[in-house]
Amino acid sequence: MTGYVAGLPAFLSYFTIGLVCFAVFSAIYTHLTPHREVELIKDGNTSAVVAFLGALIGFSLPLASAAANSVSLPDYIIWAVIGILVQVLAFYIAKLTMTDLHHKITEGNIAAGLWSGGIAVVIGTLNAACMTY
Repeated sequence: MTGYVAGLPAFLSYFTIGLVCFAVFSAIYTHLTPHREVELIKDGNTSAVVAFLGALIGFSLPLASAAANSVSLPDYIIWAVIGILVQVLAFYIAKLTMTDLHHKITEGNIAAGLWSGGIAVVIGTLNAACMTY
């Protein structure tokens, strides 16, 4: 292929793998957290929305960095897995630094959601910056 669509196969490969990585991350994250994000979000719990979106953004930053800097699809996948592990660590950091984080998010405490989501974004930003090589 030449011209404007020459990069389309690579784009589709990286984008599809990225979407799969988001699904895997979401499944792992919602399984590890003691609160049920999807149910809380459906019930209108803003704290759960903020916490979960923070985690998704915190994961998307290193995922985007890995897509931009990886040398191959396997390299991209390896760095995506590292991004997942780092975001799981970010959740545990938030949990360790705020007493009863799970209960506070479940009760709709906005500060708890912001704390959890904010830590995820901060850790994700650092993670993404460290993936530029």
